[in-house]
Amino acid sequence: MNEFVMLFRNAPTGDTRPSPEVMQEFAKKWDVWLSTISAKGKFVSGSRLGFEGRILKPGNIITDGPYAEVKEILGGFINVKAESLDEAFEMSYGCPILLLGGYVEVRPVMTNNN
Repeated sequence: MNEFVMLFRNAPTGDTRPSPEVMQEFAKKWDVWLSTISAKGKFVSGSRLGFEGRILKPGNIITDGPYAEVKEILGGFINVKAESLDEAFEMSYGCPILLLGGYVEVRPVMTNNN
């Protein structure tokens, strides 16, 4: 069994934030989707990322976030177990980020064995 990471990306939404009710409904969709992966014994771990951050670029150039100049934001990730990239990718179908116009990037996690 191999490990894969699903990266959840979306375009910045500016200053508008959904209402608490909309956020709660969206959180339920995430819970259902993640529960289906967990029920198959494929979920390894995951985290939602905060909105603040900092980037270090060559020449010791530091920029603070959120990053208005970027066209997309990495919002979080999960690690899953699968036999192949195709199997891991199949798990991305139904991800709630797709409902917001975002996307899921699925990549293998490199280990010392590969």
